[in-house]
Amino acid sequence: MSSEEITLAAGDAEVSVRPGHGARLGSLKVGGVELLRQGERYGCFPMVPWCGRVRDGRFLSGGHPQQLPLNSPPHAIHGNGRDTAWKTARVSGREAVFTYDLADPWPYSGRVTQIVELTESALTLRMSVETYDDSFPAQAGWHPWFNRRLTDDGEEVRIAFDAAWQERRGDDHLPTGERIDPLPGPWDDCFGMPDGVDVTLTWPGRLEVNVASREEWVVVYDEQEAAVCVEPQSGPPNGLNTLPRLVTPLEPLETSTTWTWRRL
Repeated sequence: MSSEEITLAAGDAEVSVRPGHGARLGSLKVGGVELLRQGERYGCFPMVPWCGRVRDGRFLSGGHPQQLPLNSPPHAIHGNGRDTAWKTARVSGREAVFTYDLADPWPYSGRVTQIVELTESALTLRMSVETYDDSFPAQAGWHPWFNRRLTDDGEEVRIAFDAAWQERRGDDHLPTGERIDPLPGPWDDCFGMPDGVDVTLTWPGRLEVNVASREEWVVVYDEQEAAVCVEPQSGPPNGLNTLPRLVTPLEPLETSTTWTWRRL
């Protein structure tokens, strides 16, 4: 199928996906109100085959050093799936499936699949990384840009969560390996939630959105004026080195997140 934009609708909810632009969610509207920032940094993109920063763009796999392009010098950041044209594999009713094959500059072969499913009150995103060749470490997650305000005169969003720990961040924006009690914001930090990611965004008087995932890692970023990010992911930043999760022919990497909303 083509790489043209795909739109799904359920009740008064609508989501658009741009497979030609990294299978990024271009828009998510509830009751005609846009939840995701528009412009240069917009929507929500899949982070794959790694999440966050990889120190110096280097990681070891099977004892062999690998070098990734430094797209955020001196590190590699957020994977290269967002820079790749995906294919639309299937669209049926309220669900769409997108795929792309791993290729250079990622040093291993495999396939990534993202499934987008919309209901009247929730959006579920699923992603898998699989291979039938050599095993390799990988990560997967999502990087949404939620609007700080839903209208020009609306109140700012409030972010609420209860994390078990916060990864102490070094001057290089990478976790130091020390876990500390969660600190007040503003944040550009990774938090641990062993029972699964559970973060609530509230736009007072308008809407509440709960971001949930069975994964235990989430990055919260609220240092920009126009948007905030809540990023569920399968491992911490630099996790290809510090907490590698292998994709093998017998065991793919599978992850998901569900965003559920209600009007206030």
